[in-house]
Amino acid sequence: MPLLLIPLLLVVLVLLWLLLLPVAMRQRYRAGTARRRAMVWPLRINAFALAVSLLLLLVSSWLLGFWVEAALAHAAIGTAVGMLLGLGGLALTRFETLPQGWAYTPNRWLVLALSLLVAGRLLFGLVRGWQAWHGGVGHAQWAAQQGGMLAVAGLLLGYYLAYNWGLRRRLRRMPAVARDAGPADRPG
Repeated sequence: MPLLLIPLLLVVLVLLWLLLLPVAMRQRYRAGTARRRAMVWPLRINAFALAVSLLLLLVSSWLLGFWVEAALAHAAIGTAVGMLLGLGGLALTRFETLPQGWAYTPNRWLVLALSLLVAGRLLFGLVRGWQAWHGGVGHAQWAAQQGGMLAVAGLLLGYYLAYNWGLRRRLRRMPAVARDAGPADRPG
């Protein structure tokens, strides 16, 4: 009898995830538009983690090329567009001087567009999965049509990589007092 509850539990978990998805997207937007202190060490860690993530995306896209038509091309084009968007986002970012150092606030419209892109990617994946599950689409045909998802992943990774490396470059040009302020120097 308890084994019969497992499918019900899975359905409840999926419904809970779907109900909490708008809340998560709102929090993503709020966190993305918040003013942040510019510090060297988090930007350095994030920049190198994003570079490794992008490398993994490109390698996995190359491997997926055996099943997904032009997978590497989709990922590379998405990455290039994302990097251009990241440089534009850096130009639209507002920088300000605080007593504790420098702070930056990303552009709200660009953060909204990227958040909607993430939401659209999730919803599109759900719809495509539903169609593949109920529509009788073969796994090979479904997998061959996933190049667009790789392009979106490349766009997001390219954006954040270019934006983060651009922030690091700007932070290096700032006065040393503002750059070297660490977590211990925060007020309160």
